[in-house]
Amino acid sequence: MAEEAKSRGNAAFSARDYATAVEHFTDAIALSPTNHVLYSNRSAAHASLHHYADALKDAKKTVELKPDWSKGYSRLGAAHLGLHQIQDAISAYKKGLEIDPNNEGLKSGLADAQAAASQSRAAPAPSPFGNVFSGPEMWAKLTADPSTRMYLQQPDFVKMMQEIQKNPSNLNLYLKDQRVMQAIGVLLNVKFGGPNSGDDMEIPEETSTPQSSASERKEDKKMEEEKVAEPEPMEVTGEEKEEKEAKERKAQAAKEKELGNAAYKKKEFEKAIEHYTKATELDDEDISYLTNRAAVYLETGKYDECIKDCDKAVERGRELRSDFKMVARALTRKGTALVKMAKCSRDYEPAIETFQKALTEHRNPDTLKKLNEAEKAKKDLEQQEYFDPKLAEEEREKGNESFKQQKYPEAVKHYSESLRRNPKDPKTYSNRAACYTKLGALPEGLKDAEMCIELDPTFSKGYTRKGAVQFFMKEYDKALETYQEGLKHDPRNQELLDGVRRCVEQLNKASRGDLSPEELKERQAKGMQDPEIQNILSDPVMRQVLVDFQENPKSAQEHTKNPMVMSKIQKLVQAGIVQMR
Repeated sequence: MAEEAKSRGNAAFSARDYATAVEHFTDAIALSPTNHVLYSNRSAAHASLHHYADALKDAKKTVELKPDWSKGYSRLGAAHLGLHQIQDAISAYKKGLEIDPNNEGLKSGLADAQAAASQSRAAPAPSPFGNVFSGPEMWAKLTADPSTRMYLQQPDFVKMMQEIQKNPSNLNLYLKDQRVMQAIGVLLNVKFGGPNSGDDMEIPEETSTPQSSASERKEDKKMEEEKVAEPEPMEVTGEEKEEKEAKERKAQAAKEKELGNAAYKKKEFEKAIEHYTKATELDDEDISYLTNRAAVYLETGKYDECIKDCDKAVERGRELRSDFKMVARALTRKGTALVKMAKCSRDYEPAIETFQKALTEHRNPDTLKKLNEAEKAKKDLEQQEYFDPKLAEEEREKGNESFKQQKYPEAVKHYSESLRRNPKDPKTYSNRAACYTKLGALPEGLKDAEMCIELDPTFSKGYTRKGAVQFFMKEYDKALETYQEGLKHDPRNQELLDGVRRCVEQLNKASRGDLSPEELKERQAKGMQDPEIQNILSDPVMRQVLVDFQENPKSAQEHTKNPMVMSKIQKLVQAGIVQMR
């Protein structure tokens, strides 16, 4: 089970669906909590989401479980580097190189960390934004603009802008925050479009808002004193007011989602549901809140609630023309809930249908895998539910009666039903092979005979059925091999002995050149379709042997001493390709 969850995580990671990868690796860890590879993989997924604190935690666990594994230190170094703990990153990479000095990944990571250390000591590069962050003018612009004025009441936003003002290169750390992007737009007199399309189930980075130090508070106070007087607010229309309130609700809904994601990570599922519910009430145009809540319901076994949320997300998503990937995610989550609820083969049908709908929206490898698993589970359950050896025996007897009356199609029908009731009965396969032979359906008869032998290699009837089919197909050499194999298990079986005699007669007939022109032509055509004959004729060595037999008797005499060459010559003779005189 842990290996399956790990495979699903790897597939999601390859598809760049890192949040889902984290979910699957977490499931795998729950099943195998001492597997260092699982923690390493989840650390990589967290790092891809820029959740470096979580990546560091998993990397440390990896090293704790497997201290002599170099990749663990590579994960550790990457997490430290993401947190700007450069010296710790350098130490981790160096420790990994002590274990594996030739590891290119560790060497590359160490080089990056050392380069970052050098850059941190060097003078900061001039900002591409000029002086827009310098002086009290920045605060005056942010205060004057209605779209950013409310952010100045939020301590974490003020803290971020102070950090950017101190060092504009810190801007890269906060570009993911939509408020910062809005502020840049105001400062540069550029309007940025907010990414408001449907989010996947991504657990965001936890943003901390540490308390300001005394010196920072003094600096804030001084800065406030230097600000220009706030202008009188412009009179806003009702439409602008509604738009402003809508933006505020969306921002609050996004915060509730972040709180829900944080609670989900801590497995505080009730709190997560509360936050996602508040988010849906504040903003009904983002279906990710519904799909996230559905994920919590799925995790806690509340499958009916999960399905309701998924249905609502699909319906609302299509109304809003949301990202098709989000609609597909909701359908996949619904299908997963239906699989969890399935108790019989029929219960899998709606789940399979739902997965198929999800794939029409977006062909995701994880969804495709879930579909294949559901179809296999349905088929296995159908066989288990239908299995009944007693009814299988009754159907086989009915087939035998029909066979005696030469009602071969009816016999096939009874034998097939018997095999559905008990697919492991070699006798029924043998009997159906005999029916197919009578009906001239030789490929089907051969397949049943081979299945009979596979189920019971000591059952001589299987060999007589297979040999008879091959004989009728005029594959006399193969039929001879089949009969001889059967005699190993039953040396005195008269049917097998008769089969050997008939095959030898046909093969000798070809060796003596007693075949009629029609028979020879037919045998040659069949032989040329045999891959083994094709390989012999395409072999340069064998082609030279055949030339020697025609033109160089002395060399031909030498070839007759080679058993392998003579075995191939004999096959060509039996196929009618070569005639010996």
